[in-house]
Amino acid sequence: MDGEVLCNTIKVERAIRNLTQADLAALAGVTRKSINAIETGRMVPSMLLGLKIARALGVSVNTIFSLDGNSLVGAP
Repeated sequence: MDGEVLCNTIKVERAIRNLTQADLAALAGVTRKSINAIETGRMVPSMLLGLKIARALGVSVNTIFSLDGNSLVGAP
């Protein structure tokens, strides 16, 4: 698993819902800077934060996070 990168589709999911980074941050209980850092890959969220972001977007964690851009096992 060395060298694997956590990819996400948070920006896309936000756009679908017409949410700003600040909007999502407020829904997830974090700062806008945290959302930005996660979206750009500068920060890997904790499991708890990943779950909060997924819940705020109304999707599963597998919908927004994957390794190396590939879908996780069990993802649609």
